[in-house]
Amino acid sequence: MTPLQKNILNAVKRRPHTLRELQNNLQVDNTRLRSTVSGMVATGLLTVRDGQYAPGLATIENESAPAGIPCTLVKLAARFGFAARDDGTGDIFIPGRALHGAMPHDKILVKLFERPRVEGSAEGEVLEVTEPHNSFAGTITMTDDGRMAVEPDGCRDVRIILDKKAINGAQLGDKVGAVLTGRGGRHMDHRAAVTERFGSSDYACECAKAILYGRDVRQEFPDEVMQEASAYDNARIDPAEAAHRMDLRGLPIFTIDSAETKDIDDAISLMHLQDGGYELGVHIADVSHYVRPDTALDKEAYERATSIYYADKVIPMLPQQLSNGICSLNEGEDRLAFSCLMRLDEKGNIHGYQFVKTVIRSRVKGVYKEINALLDGTAGEDLQNKYSEVLAQLPVMNELYEKRLALRRERGSMEIESDEAKLVIDPETGRCVDIVKRGRGVSECMIEEFMLLANQCAANAGRTHRVPFVYRVHEAPDAEKMEKLRATLKACGLNPVFKGEIPTQLELSALLDETRDTPIRIPVHTGILRSMQKARYSPEPLGHFGLVLKDYAHFTSPIRRYPDLAIHRILTDMLVGAPHERLVKNYTEFATHASEQSSRKEVDAVRIERDVEDLYKAEYMHGHLGEVYDGTISGITARGVFVALDNTVEGFVPAAQLCKGEAAVTEGVSLTDPLTGRTWMLGSPIKVKVAGADVPLGRIDFEFMPQ
Repeated sequence: MTPLQKNILNAVKRRPHTLRELQNNLQVDNTRLRSTVSGMVATGLLTVRDGQYAPGLATIENESAPAGIPCTLVKLAARFGFAARDDGTGDIFIPGRALHGAMPHDKILVKLFERPRVEGSAEGEVLEVTEPHNSFAGTITMTDDGRMAVEPDGCRDVRIILDKKAINGAQLGDKVGAVLTGRGGRHMDHRAAVTERFGSSDYACECAKAILYGRDVRQEFPDEVMQEASAYDNARIDPAEAAHRMDLRGLPIFTIDSAETKDIDDAISLMHLQDGGYELGVHIADVSHYVRPDTALDKEAYERATSIYYADKVIPMLPQQLSNGICSLNEGEDRLAFSCLMRLDEKGNIHGYQFVKTVIRSRVKGVYKEINALLDGTAGEDLQNKYSEVLAQLPVMNELYEKRLALRRERGSMEIESDEAKLVIDPETGRCVDIVKRGRGVSECMIEEFMLLANQCAANAGRTHRVPFVYRVHEAPDAEKMEKLRATLKACGLNPVFKGEIPTQLELSALLDETRDTPIRIPVHTGILRSMQKARYSPEPLGHFGLVLKDYAHFTSPIRRYPDLAIHRILTDMLVGAPHERLVKNYTEFATHASEQSSRKEVDAVRIERDVEDLYKAEYMHGHLGEVYDGTISGITARGVFVALDNTVEGFVPAAQLCKGEAAVTEGVSLTDPLTGRTWMLGSPIKVKVAGADVPLGRIDFEFMPQ
């Protein structure tokens, strides 16, 4: 049975349809629809009465056929695709002949092949498109026979032909938003219309707009949301509300962020106690005071679930009146906060905590780079003056951080090295003019540790009070991933002995430390990272494997993350003494839905940010074609190797340039030429020349330069 036949049956099972209704619902060519329906009537799959089609007797046989695996098509190329199982258990390879016209983001049912081409792999065929995703973004191109088409983003060599009357002025090379106006059994049979024109695909900023369109990211807030937000135009805190709170405006509280940050949702304070311990205050913007349940603001924040940051732009979870205004802990402004006040002993262990609704005033907007200079003694007099009100806290903060770092290492918390890029964007042209590796100094690590402490306390409060909650969880690796890790380590010449089937965090942390400054650092660290489960949100307190914590949640960023806002709301009701029964009734379903939505949207946001970053990197490297760089092999496949430059840019070198024979790959760690015996390993140095940079694809090609 073809996908079209199944879509027709799905429609008529719900209620009888006329031919016109089928055509409107399925958006398929009328001639093809009539032919298909006639054939289904002839074979008994459909019956027709008074012009309306309903399931026929033969449909019963199809009903007894085994159901497919629910999936989402996540990758599409001219000759293959990949479907991600909706239950998160892995991807399925779909050969081109078995795609049957499925498009990226379509919800599909997949039947696995009994005999995949590669033993042990998951391969299958699309049985049905259950939820079509008809809008997409792409680049205007031409088919071999001269027809205008759209190549969907990320779908190399896939062409969707444009209806002649629906080109809407688009030109070759333009980035556009498009919608399918008709679906066929193959991609070449689909038809599309241009709905938006973004500009030339040579510009990363225009390609980024197309990515956002293709992922259904809403950049503007609905009118009803903006109407509610307008109540906070140039707002100040309510004195009556402040009078009911703990007043901490006398404390030297301050914020530390990057220089360009405008949505500041966390501040800190620290006092050294006479017994040698510490009182650490983590003060978080009280967003839940302004964003109330069942308001338009709350519903929109739930739908977005997270802010999206890319290049020099942000798509905020909340309108600017809140994110950059009344909720942002701006220097010198009175603000309502939700504070976690923690008491730690002289070794840095938590001895107690309390959550309090407060009113605060940040003394200074701290900047990571400036704080690092103050800590290492390189700051000038101007910085000393800027931070004069909080200067005395900095050595104490550094002291507490060092003790907390020792405790973290003692429990086996893993420090996997990875590089982040900072894109330098020309504000006038919007072009990427430089890429630098984003460094992490003491102040960045210090703030991360203090936020982690507050997050830990929040989760502990939720778990010990047994209330519905949104936890940040990271489960232990499974046995299958551990087998792959062991194979990787063996290929690196290592044969560690673990006490159990799943190594402990201390055992993995020791491996990371042992290889940190060795030639095999990259394969080992990458292998351990890939063996980990993905962190997610959950209503169950499952703990955090990587941080080696029983309790962990996200409390510290309610301006840009909905899970934080959600638990602020729950903790607020706990503080005012809401009965346990009411908390369970009000928040059980809410915590489950918020966890699922936030996990899903986080994955989407990470993919968008990564894909957009690739566009800007390709744009930057396009200006450096022909230049030679020293790089490091960062990935190995049978097709070739990925090479990372010092500025975090990554490009591809085909295996044909490295090997005279057919390349042999060992556990994704090494690539060997059987004819010459030469071997390339992850982490090996390599010299390359920039051979190509495709901005709309975010792809960079390198040419191997023999030394």
